[in-house]
Amino acid sequence: MAKMAASMVESGEDAFRKIFKFYKRRNPPPDFSDVIDFSRGVPSDKVIPAKLDLVAVSDTEAARVGLQPVRDWRAFSLQGYPGFIFISNPFLLGSQPFWVRQCLKTYPQKPNVCNLDMHMSSSDTQDIWGKSIHGLSCPPSGKREPKTLLERLRWVTLGYHYNWDTKTKDPWSVGVMWLRSHTYSANHYTPFPAELNLLSFQITAACGFPGFNAEAGILNYYRSDSSLGIHVDESELDHSRPLLSFSFGQSAIFLLGGTCRHDPPTAMYMHSGDVMVMSGESRLLYHAVPCIIPAPQGHTALEMEDCSLASSLRDSTVVEQMSEQDWAVCSRYIQSSRVNVTIRQVLGPGQSFPETPSHHHRTDAGQTDGYHEGSVDGERSKRMRSSSCDFVDIGKT
Repeated sequence: MAKMAASMVESGEDAFRKIFKFYKRRNPPPDFSDVIDFSRGVPSDKVIPAKLDLVAVSDTEAARVGLQPVRDWRAFSLQGYPGFIFISNPFLLGSQPFWVRQCLKTYPQKPNVCNLDMHMSSSDTQDIWGKSIHGLSCPPSGKREPKTLLERLRWVTLGYHYNWDTKTKDPWSVGVMWLRSHTYSANHYTPFPAELNLLSFQITAACGFPGFNAEAGILNYYRSDSSLGIHVDESELDHSRPLLSFSFGQSAIFLLGGTCRHDPPTAMYMHSGDVMVMSGESRLLYHAVPCIIPAPQGHTALEMEDCSLASSLRDSTVVEQMSEQDWAVCSRYIQSSRVNVTIRQVLGPGQSFPETPSHHHRTDAGQTDGYHEGSVDGERSKRMRSSSCDFVDIGKT
């Protein structure tokens, strides 16, 4: 892989796109031998231990949101990526199911916004969970069943919501990939979930960023054939605050590149419970998820976890115990799916939204252009560059 990436750079080709397509291909399947697996916890010449603030978060505060004591976290950095921190599943045993349920049952509820709102009435998307329970609770019949609303869910936004201004179909994607322009605005906001804000606050504090205020979130729902295109997250007005990424369910390959698409990316696994913090120079790097892969044996097959926390924690934690019915639906869903949550602080101290938003994004040449989201394979990538917005190749619906 290293030799292949080097030859791409020398020839001036889009190294990131080539490696993205390498991991996305299905026949023949890609070779994953060069993919970094932080769960193994073995430092190398590229993977080094990350320094955490061990006193920023008490054991009680960590447990309140379902996290292990900070001293027990396995946190790593990567040579050549200043500000990037990878935390290998810091969650207490039994707490991940709660966060999965929040992502599937609570966060898609109105008034939050989801992809289904683009072609369905608000009454039809009012109770996505309730309308999906029957379909996900029944054992597979072997017949082709209509997908539930939950299975058709591709993204949900929290807090400051993106304004989706345009949508066009990308003919280069395998399934359906929408390219959307967006900005944040003060009048497109719903209260950010308090427990998710607290979880983000504790993790960022331990990583050396006290006072983080979660103001916007994007939940991406991946099926087995989904992917996340090459992009940079730069819509936020303040880039000095980190971006957080939580992964639940099936595993994924994550590609972290450089400041332009000629920089070959580093490939790494994201398993269930893993957390990434992108700050400093790494805050504005190109990244992507080319494929979803089955979680390897021993990597938090969540249906095997005890969904009840220790009795000593129940009174002080926001992590609630789940009903058997709720877990049956969540477990069925994540057997073939992955949920990713990215959290951002949109505004810095003293900042406010301009009356007339006028945001731009960086192209590979360092120029600016109007926002358009995209990871576009083929020659169109030369004129349509990735912007800061996350999107998922939603595959067949």
